[in-house]
Amino acid sequence: MAKEIKKIGVLTSGGDAPGMNAAIRAVVRTALAKGMEVVGIEKGYNGLLNEEFRPMDKHSVSDIIQRGGTILYTARCLEFMSDEGVRKGAEICRKHGIDGMVVIGGDGSFRGARDLANEGINTIGVPGTIDLDVACSDYTIGFDTAVNTALEAIDKIRDTSTSHERCSIIEVMGRHAGYIALWCGIGCGAEDILLPEKYDNDEQELINHIIDGRKKGKKHHLIINAEGIGHSESMARRIEAATGIETRATILGYMQRGGSPTCTDRVYASMMGSYAVELLSEGKSNRVVAHSKGKFVDFDINEALEMKKNIDEYEFLVGELLSK
Repeated sequence: MAKEIKKIGVLTSGGDAPGMNAAIRAVVRTALAKGMEVVGIEKGYNGLLNEEFRPMDKHSVSDIIQRGGTILYTARCLEFMSDEGVRKGAEICRKHGIDGMVVIGGDGSFRGARDLANEGINTIGVPGTIDLDVACSDYTIGFDTAVNTALEAIDKIRDTSTSHERCSIIEVMGRHAGYIALWCGIGCGAEDILLPEKYDNDEQELINHIIDGRKKGKKHHLIINAEGIGHSESMARRIEAATGIETRATILGYMQRGGSPTCTDRVYASMMGSYAVELLSEGKSNRVVAHSKGKFVDFDINEALEMKKNIDEYEFLVGELLSK
């Protein structure tokens, strides 16, 4: 018989993402509807180890679904990466009567969730990361908002780039994953999209493409560059020196993490938060909620962490084809 979960904790860990508040709200209200107590844990695993808890009721999550960021705050925690730190976290959970935990974050957060589950605390992970890099899920909380935020900025930069007949390099977030760059590149009609998974560092090919476009009468050239490639400023200087075309770099940075979440992020985050509580109520542990093939499902955390996610070849091909 699975033990009955009477009190759960919820925390957000790693980078913040628009829609995390919607997930928190769903966790709290679903758990309360099932007769569970809920504790919000501030500042991720760091807050767990420091016992930074607050009781959560329906009113504590009112008027937050439209807000970006996370009302529970988030922080990195090196101590929780050690066996001693995890054992300490599990003991603190038991001390406060917390027998279930919902962890909203990315792969690093899920490793902590797995370790906590191995110490006897029923734990469910919810994918919250703007990078869309959780392999088991076709959707991650915050990606849709981040892409739309970046796209709006890119459209504005493109207007002035065209007016001045410039080449513009726009750097978007994505240290190891190029999904934001790929979607923004296709969505804004960029001439070049540079992804960590695909870019071969052949800058001369990039330069040739710019020169060829100018010969064909193009008045501007837009390059979407992922953070994982970076060096946008120095790249701009080299391109301008090689082509004679005024080239400017813009790094969008952390603005992509902020802002009111889109409807997609609000609804999907709400569904995932509720699903996580449903799993806990069934006595499940060491699971990750995911959206796969149009449905909300769950995977074993170990299985999820072993999965690899690659850029969709057809999406990449379309991006290249439409930039010609």
